[in-house]
Amino acid sequence: MKIGLLPFYIELYDKCSPKFSQPARDFAKKIAAELRKRGLEVFEVETCRLEAEFDEAVKQIEAAGCTAIATLHLAYSPSLEAIGALARTELPVVVIDTTPDFDFASPAQIMPNHGIHGVQDFCNLLLRHRKPFLISTGHWEKSDCLDRAVKNLAVATMAYEMSHIRVGKIGGDFKGMGDFTFPQDSIGIQLVDYTPQPEPTAEAIEAEAALDAERFVRSPELDDESYRRTLSASLKLRSWLEAEQLKAFTVCFCGVNRAEGWETVPFLECSKAIARGLGYAGEGDALTAAMTYCLAQLFPQTSFMEMFCPDWSRDRIFTSHMGEINIALCGAKPLLAKRPYTFSDTGEPVIATGCFKAGDAVLTDLAPGPDGSFTLITAPVTWLPQEGPSGPSNAGWFKPQCGSIADFLAAYSEVGGTHHLATSYGATTAPLRSWAKLMKWNYVELA
Repeated sequence: MKIGLLPFYIELYDKCSPKFSQPARDFAKKIAAELRKRGLEVFEVETCRLEAEFDEAVKQIEAAGCTAIATLHLAYSPSLEAIGALARTELPVVVIDTTPDFDFASPAQIMPNHGIHGVQDFCNLLLRHRKPFLISTGHWEKSDCLDRAVKNLAVATMAYEMSHIRVGKIGGDFKGMGDFTFPQDSIGIQLVDYTPQPEPTAEAIEAEAALDAERFVRSPELDDESYRRTLSASLKLRSWLEAEQLKAFTVCFCGVNRAEGWETVPFLECSKAIARGLGYAGEGDALTAAMTYCLAQLFPQTSFMEMFCPDWSRDRIFTSHMGEINIALCGAKPLLAKRPYTFSDTGEPVIATGCFKAGDAVLTDLAPGPDGSFTLITAPVTWLPQEGPSGPSNAGWFKPQCGSIADFLAAYSEVGGTHHLATSYGATTAPLRSWAKLMKWNYVELA
């Protein structure tokens, strides 16, 4: 993450009590150093006091390619000087509410330690300008304040990415399917249509096959021609993703055809790309593709998924998808096999299939609502152990942690949950609630 650190001060003190000015600025340098120790790339600007200074500092932070702004308050005021620039910027704001001293024992310490006064001033105006923010409060050295600030900045980066991400699209839209459609200008997602790529070389195909031999169990029934055809399509897709520097993409399988240069649907590369951290969703769903990329930045063990069938007798839900799964999240080495395919004029694809591994995770869905609104829905679940070796289809079984599957499924649909969502192992819901806050989405947790 690259963030901008924006220190606030007040011109009055520079004029009337100049002896306090340099220590305050030195404290800002110390906080910048502490954030760097925690893995952030910190872009520093001069301490700001006046409107013109804040305007210039925010422009510098934006031009530097930062994904969030952390504010640090060295004195009371000057919210009215700052609010114009901070309300206008597309960058999300994280407030760091801390002071130099841990032990306040004397009025003589007031001047360096009354930044909380300025925080209150500023946060009030952020709310009045409808600029959402996150805040981390506590002593910079004797508490986890800065650790929490780093987590908040990671969430803020998710918000920035979601509003600026470029999502590749192959095969158009799935006709008649509408739950994940959304107004194009409602978030800021930019769609990039596929452009034909040259055929990969025989050497490239051979090198990829060698890597696959380590990653997968090859079905003895898999013929070489079908496998070559799939690897060719896979490398074309990868070439395009890299050339366009895309962070997420979606493939609508029924729109993939020979007229656009596809010998088969590149399901195998979709699964590999998810494992590399790219966002993905099927059937032309750019919204979920963007969401899964952002989730994977915070929770790397993330995959696109769909709920398919209820197992009422065992109170569990079966999940599957035609050809895509995060191959890094399978309970056993995935199977490489050919899949029957009749949905377009391309040949039968070779796919990697496996079962989601056992463990606790959070399901996340971004559901479009009325009037351009969105609801982020989360649900803690438990994935159940794989039953037997990997089969010819992607699979998984989970139980919601909030009760029976009947209650869960009813609650999920009552708040508009879509049939495309993501699972994230090792995830927690608190940062997702914060993400929804920054994005001005509704938030529902099924727990």
